[in-house]
Amino acid sequence: MKKQVLKPIENETEEVTFKISAEVLGGAKKASIAGEFNNWDITKNPFKITKGIGSVTITLEKGREYQYRFVINGETWVNDPSAAKQVANEFGEQNSVISL
Repeated sequence: MKKQVLKPIENETEEVTFKISAEVLGGAKKASIAGEFNNWDITKNPFKITKGIGSVTITLEKGREYQYRFVINGETWVNDPSAAKQVANEFGEQNSVISL
């Protein structure tokens, strides 16, 4: 039996930077992103807020769609106004969607 060495597939993941505007933050000092990529954990991916604008970079697997929402001050869930797609969730609201 001949051994075959498989080369790793390059670029299976992509770093995605999510941004939250000052308008959406509304002066909040704390915000995070929760979604399928972090089991909807509101503490796992906090935004870094600088001059009233937040950003966070997350490494995601390519070839998938992910639902997510922004969480302001740990309690107010809002959609990403720049998301290209929204889908209904089980709470009668919408989730933002990113496709890679």
